[in-house]
Amino acid sequence: MTAKIIDGKAFAAQIREKVAAHVARLKSDHDMVPGLAVVLVGEDPASQVYVRNKGKQTVEAGMAGFEHKLDAATSEEDILRLVDRLNADPKVHGILVQLPLPDHVDSSKVINRINPAKDVDGFHISNVGLLGTGQKSMVPCTPLGCLMMLRDHHGSLSGLNAVVLGRSNIVGKPMAQLLLADNCTVTIAHSRTKDLARICRGADILVVAVGRPEMVQGDWVKPGATVIDVGMNRIQHPDNPDKTKLVGDVDFAAAAQVAGAITPVPGGVGPMTIACLLANTVTACCRAHGLPEPQGLTA
Repeated sequence: MTAKIIDGKAFAAQIREKVAAHVARLKSDHDMVPGLAVVLVGEDPASQVYVRNKGKQTVEAGMAGFEHKLDAATSEEDILRLVDRLNADPKVHGILVQLPLPDHVDSSKVINRINPAKDVDGFHISNVGLLGTGQKSMVPCTPLGCLMMLRDHHGSLSGLNAVVLGRSNIVGKPMAQLLLADNCTVTIAHSRTKDLARICRGADILVVAVGRPEMVQGDWVKPGATVIDVGMNRIQHPDNPDKTKLVGDVDFAAAAQVAGAITPVPGGVGPMTIACLLANTVTACCRAHGLPEPQGLTA
């Protein structure tokens, strides 16, 4: 068996097209432009690239982008004051504070200062609670992207056995909640799980988000299962010690011989994260003004 490759790059392009079309309708029908504010503190190289890509795609979708780049030494109080200003700005419908923040800043305090209705990352404790109790919330971007790809591939997820390998607040826990809401039978597994390979082999859907390069082996995958690899890890290139290679948390070559469908790394989950950030911003804009939410862009 050779797995179908789930092309996240192509799927993300479709999501961005839907976002741009909805933004155009908001402009023409309501004279309204969704706005996304991104706050970057410090000069982490990976964060800088990520923020630059977000800004580019925000503009391409016809939305308003507001970037706030702060020095790494910026005080926690100054960051909180900026968040307060963005909360009060009617042109800003979505606020994203890029993580990680410097050590002297309490990330939870900053995230929970964001107006939950503008929390397009879905990390505010109110959104976490709403998602966990099955109510309308802002949904974290990466799990939302995974859910969209799974729905596109399977249609209905009802009755499928899903294993989420990883229990982070950013991916693992919200992913499990979304799968439960779609009527999957869900197991959350992690580094302390006994007989982890056996648990994974029971999954019709296996979502892996542990941050360990190629941890999941081919014989951990149930024949015909759908594998969503959230991991992004840089390792030494096997053919050139002076170069690095980007790999996921799954041994792609081995798993692709067993799975029914699988996301590659790169080009799988990664592109969906920014696309879903744009989708969440449009959703937040519509909710703020009592307008119908865009179809196919929410959980």
